[in-house]
Amino acid sequence: MLIGIPMEVKPQEFRVALTPAGTDALVRSGHQVVVQSSAGLGSGFSDEEYAAAGARICDDPEEIFRISDMIVKVKEPQESEYPLLRPGQVLFTYLHLAPDRKLTQAMLERRVTGIAYETVQLSDGYLPLLAPMSEVAGRMSIQAGARLLEQTAGGRGVLLGGVPGVESAHVAVIGGGNVGTNAVKMAVGLGAQVTVLDVSLERLTYLDDLFQGRVTTLASNPYNIAKVTRWADLVVGAVLIPGAIAPRLITEEMVRQMRPGSVIIDVAVDQGGIVETIDHTTTHQDPTYVKHGVIHYAVSNMPGAVPRTSTFALTNATLPYIRAIADHGAEEAMRLDPALRKGLNTYMGKLTLASVGEIQGLPFTPSEELF
Repeated sequence: MLIGIPMEVKPQEFRVALTPAGTDALVRSGHQVVVQSSAGLGSGFSDEEYAAAGARICDDPEEIFRISDMIVKVKEPQESEYPLLRPGQVLFTYLHLAPDRKLTQAMLERRVTGIAYETVQLSDGYLPLLAPMSEVAGRMSIQAGARLLEQTAGGRGVLLGGVPGVESAHVAVIGGGNVGTNAVKMAVGLGAQVTVLDVSLERLTYLDDLFQGRVTTLASNPYNIAKVTRWADLVVGAVLIPGAIAPRLITEEMVRQMRPGSVIIDVAVDQGGIVETIDHTTTHQDPTYVKHGVIHYAVSNMPGAVPRTSTFALTNATLPYIRAIADHGAEEAMRLDPALRKGLNTYMGKLTLASVGEIQGLPFTPSEELF
């Protein structure tokens, strides 16, 4: 199979979909890899490294899309890339279709086999291709939040971990999954006072055991969310429903009750976000805005700020699936692996993800009926 790796065109997205080591593995398996010139520079990989691993370097993204059987990306196609997609082509990337009807329509009209990293799901519910970027984003949320709490960034002037004799900052993490757990790890490590909320009592029990009582666990409901956001210095939104729009759990009234100079980091913003006052995404170049005196951080590609770490972590997770699709073809690979089949979002003009169909009012065909 001929696999294309184009340069990411989303603003301030410096990741690349495959490392030179991943390229080498695919070439050794008998496949061809075409990498767009300079695609890896943002992650610290030169064209020479890809060429040494057996890739062909191509300057023209249009040619890469035209000749490739499978396109492997990091982020969802941008509008400038829609015309480059072609019928029957496999697109393997983060898609996040739920909040983006225009992208959904483009994928259906172009009859693309769209397999989304974020909906590949094991039988136990684990999301193996979302996990590495969730880990990065969760850890970054505390780094970013600590920086924004500094007065020079407009924050309350609070040191996250405090010092002896001075109270440390209060951090509220809404959601105890992969993002939330990694946010809690960082916040606890820096010495903050941390409360984590989740709807699953089983998950809260796990977190209580994991952190040996060093965090406060609360059942997630409107009353408790209102209570913790009122006194939190930093709030991290870490709720994910695979393939669906994130629920709006933090209301505008809750934000009004927060202290001036406090910070909200909504990691779920690429799925619509959990905060009513976040009505648009931001970029690494201009990451925040202030509403009701509260700093809002709504960057939809947080791991793109640490592209080298992120690219290694992403390739580690995606490479076995890329190789399976290349070895067997997309249809057979999905027949062989139910987890990969759950990643299918669009196929030959049909929407296959129920959650997106319900949200966007579109008909859908379950992938089980296709494979």
